[in-house]
Formats: sequence, C-alpha cells, structure tokens
Amino acid sequence: MKTKVAIIGSGNIGTDLMIKIIRLSPSLEMSVFVGIDPASDGLARAKRMGIKTCHTGIDGLIKMEEWKDIKIIFDATSAKAHVYNWGKIKNFKDKRMVDLTPAAIGPYLVPPVNFLDNMDIPNVNMVTCGGQATIPIVAAVNRVTKVHYGEIVASIASKSAGPGTRANIDEFTETTSEAIEKVGGASKGKAIIVLNPAEPPLVMRDTVFTLSAPADREEIKKSIHEMVVEVQKYVPGYQLHQEVQFDDIPESEAVFIEGLGMKHGLKTTVLLKVVGAGHYLPEYAGNLDIMTSAARATAERMIAKNSSK
Repeated sequence: MKTKVAIIGSGNIGTDLMIKIIRLSPSLEMSVFVGIDPASDGLARAKRMGIKTCHTGIDGLIKMEEWKDIKIIFDATSAKAHVYNWGKIKNFKDKRMVDLTPAAIGPYLVPPVNFLDNMDIPNVNMVTCGGQATIPIVAAVNRVTKVHYGEIVASIASKSAGPGTRANIDEFTETTSEAIEKVGGASKGKAIIVLNPAEPPLVMRDTVFTLSAPADREEIKKSIHEMVVEVQKYVPGYQLHQEVQFDDIPESEAVFIEGLGMKHGLKTTVLLKVVGAGHYLPEYAGNLDIMTSAARATAERMIAKNSSK
C-alpha cells in the first residue's frame, strides 16, 4: 500500500515533483496538490491528472478530508512561507515534512551522504539545487582526506529560475555554504550561484573546488566516481563533465582562507553537469530536477526504513 503525500507549492518545482511521484514512485501516492493561485498552471495540470487540489494553502489543506491520511508533506514554496507552513504542521505528530526551500528549519539532508543520520527527523531540508549537486562531491573527497575548504559555483539557466528561486538568492548562498560544512564535511564552505542568460538555455553546470590534506589521488578519484553513481540512482542526468583534476598547493604558496588562515595541500577540481529528465520542465532545468528527484528519493527512503522496522 502506498503512502499518501501532499505537495504545497504549485510552481515549477512542485508540479515537477507531482509528476515524478505519479509516474515513477513505487511507494508514494499523490493525495492533494496545494497552491495559493487558483489560476496556476500547476493546479490546472493536477486537476487534469485527477489529483485533488486546494488553492488556499496549508490552512485549506488541513481542513480537507484527505488530511488525516496524508503522512508526508513536501514544501515547494519559499523560505518565508515554509516557516508559516511548518508552524501549522509541526503539532501533527503523524506527519513528516520534506522542505525544498532554503528555510533550513530542519537538518540539511543529501540522500547519499547523510540520510541515515536524519531518517527519523520530522522536518528535513533539501538544502538547494546547488547543494544537492555538489555536496556529495565534497563529502566524497572528505571521506578520503580532510577537506579544509570547499567552494562551489552553480550555473543555472536564467529561464529555469522562477520567482521563488530569485527571491531566495541570499538564502541559497547562505544555506549552501553552511551545508558544505555540516554535510560535506569541509571546515569552511562557500557557494556562488550564476543565472546564465544564454540562448538557447544551457543545462546546469557545477564546479566544485576543494582544498584538502594531501592524499592518494586515485583514492579520491575512486571515491568521487562512486558518489556519482549513487546520485545517478535517483538523478540519471547527473554526470561528470570532465575527469577529476588535481593541483598541489605547496606550503610556500599557501592561500589565505577566511576563518582558517593560511592553508596548503591538495586542490581537487570537479566539473559536473545535470541534465533534467524532462517530466514537466525542459531538460536544461537540471537544477530543479535534482531538487525534486532528491526530495522524492528522501521520502521513498523514509517509507522503506519505516517499513523495515
């Protein structure tokens, strides 16, 4: 029997997630799709697909008959809206929330890195699209050798950045930087996002730089390749754009890192690209695809773990 879920947020991310659950999920069942704009394309699409809808937000959802059977709620709204939504949901002890906004009320979760540490938490945060794409790589290096500094640059097509993404740019950089440290294991993290206006739109590209203690390069490369395979299990379009690159930073050429001082060691550069699955959004919107895919994978793993207890 599938677990009933609801999605709050009828924009691009929420709609893509809904379609993924309907088409792909072996354990999740769409119950209600929730928005605040009755004329939104997402709500209209949900109705055409036979899904119950609500255009009065979380307050309307709680009043619906379906509410009592819903076990997982995905929040695909905004950081500010999530604070309100969680305030309404947190007292329902039989509900769990998967947060796709940068609000970060709950712990950061990147499925192949720290799911087991957070599988019983009632509200988990999916960091950001850049975080989901790059933190697995930082963690892959860190499990071989200590990462002092991790920097990521996420370049996404401007067309794929909707109002929610644009309103949360500051939260994106702060949340991703913090998650590079808390989940990726870097002593210091930094995140940069670039909205690429190129026409035709380009797929998501991510660059990951780490400065770590010296280590066997082949071991690092092996760890990175293994992590890429883990992410591909739920994001098939996730791939290395080039082979892993290494540079030695000798002590005589140590670099200053704010908060850490002068550091030297091994610099690792990883270039990634993420091609979307094209369920609701164009293939160039890999940044949105990796978020919805990670959220779906997280909820499915929650169900699997609960079933095995």
